[in-house]
Amino acid sequence: MSKFFSNRWWVVAASVCGLVVGTGAINTFAFGVFLKPVTAELGIGRGVLGSALAGGFILTTIGTAILGWLLDHWGTRRVMIPGLLACAGTVALQATLTPNTLWIYFLLGINGLAFSCQTPLPYGNVVAQWFDRERGLALGVALAGVGLGVAIVPQLATFLISHFGWRAGYVGLAVAILIIAWLPVSIFLREPPDFVPEVKRSPVAIADSTAGTVIPGMLARDGFKTWHFWSFTLAFFLAIVAINGTLTQVVALLTDRGISVGLAVSAMSASGIALIFGRILSGWCLDRFWGPYVAVVFFLLPMAGIALLIGGGGGTVPLAGAVLCGLGIGADVDLMAFFVSRYFGMKEYAKLYGVMLALFSLANGVGPALSGLSFDYFHGYTQIFIVYEILLVIACAQFLGLGAYPYPARDEPAVA
Repeated sequence: MSKFFSNRWWVVAASVCGLVVGTGAINTFAFGVFLKPVTAELGIGRGVLGSALAGGFILTTIGTAILGWLLDHWGTRRVMIPGLLACAGTVALQATLTPNTLWIYFLLGINGLAFSCQTPLPYGNVVAQWFDRERGLALGVALAGVGLGVAIVPQLATFLISHFGWRAGYVGLAVAILIIAWLPVSIFLREPPDFVPEVKRSPVAIADSTAGTVIPGMLARDGFKTWHFWSFTLAFFLAIVAINGTLTQVVALLTDRGISVGLAVSAMSASGIALIFGRILSGWCLDRFWGPYVAVVFFLLPMAGIALLIGGGGGTVPLAGAVLCGLGIGADVDLMAFFVSRYFGMKEYAKLYGVMLALFSLANGVGPALSGLSFDYFHGYTQIFIVYEILLVIACAQFLGLGAYPYPARDEPAVA
């Protein structure tokens, strides 16, 4: 039995559970469920709560970059066990929200900072450490937990609010974090036996990139100086601006065209299902084909989806457009996690991935803002969607120039 539970796929399973109640599910999708009852009872504007959430996301972005250093220094398990307790605590504290604006900003601020440990960074980090030849599939399965959270958490929040009120709803979500994430992470999430955190490495081995180190790869400071790092950081940034900028407007766009709210929401739900499928499929492909080719294919799909939405067709056309965009965004985070491991190795993986994911988080806000400005100015989305198509073309061109993997899977060629 002990051998059964020591299987490395339990680490993947714990990562799925952790991401079900990750930053996106709790602080984006559940937030939308709490928005109306909270503002109605407190007598505050939606802008106050929304701007406080935005401030929290800025702290999440900063915290994600810092978290990479903590993960490399202490190890994922040592960081995540107290980190998840902090996440649960800051969610429960939101039950004490009052009309006081400073208190609102404080609570959502510390919540955003705590939830930097509930981004894909720590889970991608530990899964990449365990897997080499099957790294793409393992990352795809683990990060599919984000999609499950999008489907499950808003429903749970709706149930809690309707039966117990929004204050008890926040406490219920905190308990859910402890049960769904903290418990399996505490039991199953661990580093591989050969992992040595920086805190246990000799000062010479840490300072000297050529010293005999346990983990292959380059130091973060050297990775930040390479064109590879900034090339695919830019590619992912542009792609996410385009895809998120489109998907966040799907419901509004379709209802503006006279399509029923039910069908519009169904299109959005379909994109969430496609996100899960896209994560797993892209991971499977990464283990078999050269990563940049996989990235290009998965970003050509949202290009086709955006084109369908621009065309203004009815029937199943908008549904197909949303699904194609969902497939593209489903591949983003695991592609990023995989590329960092193959182009920079695992030596200081978390530092490099953390900075890239922090910039990625900023892209999540840029796209919706650009789409909103476009609608206000042009009274439609066609113009900005054309810009998004151009951004995706630029992203694909960036990927194709990356070259062979410096750190391919063992006994495999650099380019499949």
